[in-house]
Amino acid sequence: VYEWFQKYPVGIVVSDKSGIQSVKDLKGHKVGIPGRFGASYNALTALLTANDMTESDIDLQEIGYNAPDVFCVGAVEAAVVYINNEPLQIQQRADAGNCNGIKTVKVFAVSDSVDMVSNGIMTNEQTIKDNPQLVKDVVKAFDAGLRASINNPAAAYLASLKYVDNLTITDDLKVALQDAAAAQDKFLATNPDRAAITDSRAALLKTLSAKFDAATLVQFEVLLNTIDLWDADHLGLADKTSWDVTQKVLTDMKFVTTPIDVEKAFTNDFLPPESK
Repeated sequence: VYEWFQKYPVGIVVSDKSGIQSVKDLKGHKVGIPGRFGASYNALTALLTANDMTESDIDLQEIGYNAPDVFCVGAVEAAVVYINNEPLQIQQRADAGNCNGIKTVKVFAVSDSVDMVSNGIMTNEQTIKDNPQLVKDVVKAFDAGLRASINNPAAAYLASLKYVDNLTITDDLKVALQDAAAAQDKFLATNPDRAAITDSRAALLKTLSAKFDAATLVQFEVLLNTIDLWDADHLGLADKTSWDVTQKVLTDMKFVTTPIDVEKAFTNDFLPPESK
């Protein structure tokens, strides 16, 4: 009933040392993956298929959820990762000289090749039938929170401090974010378009990066990277094409044995007017 992530959050990270410039260049190389399951494996399969490749073209290594560690000791030449988080960690290690001589990384996002369905809000047919207002209210509240986070990430980060354990904060960063949140509220009052709001997030990161080190900002930067996966002209909107693509991937992997009518798997009926 609500497609939260508009871009699939998985991709493959490679280093400048690897010489890998495209997905096709992965042939014969060691590629790390948490395991042959879940979103990472689905994404890898879809990305390889989109580039006329199969798993047999690469040397797939199951490495658990340790991509930065394994990648930076050179045990693999590429790794399947969540693109909002792990490439950032690897790049920070490289910047500190702690990544086996690697200077920069490149990411091949699955969303650049394949539009697959990712995280969203689900319910069941009985709830839709018996209590549609509940579904509408949940979607409306979630949409409002998501929209607020996209539009004012500084305020979202500050609000999260109360609920997220070990979220990085210092006194100086808190003041800087409070100032940024207040300034963003004034900016939003001018009714800027989506492009201008996107630019404002980039400008905020640039300003904060001039005042704070990478370790202090890493979790805030993860939030900004994640916002890029959420943001769209129509938040929450699902479409048949991405569902068809996703079903084909899962069918090819034999995770789905009996195809379904995907138009019965999603609805946009509960989206607030501003998302339609």
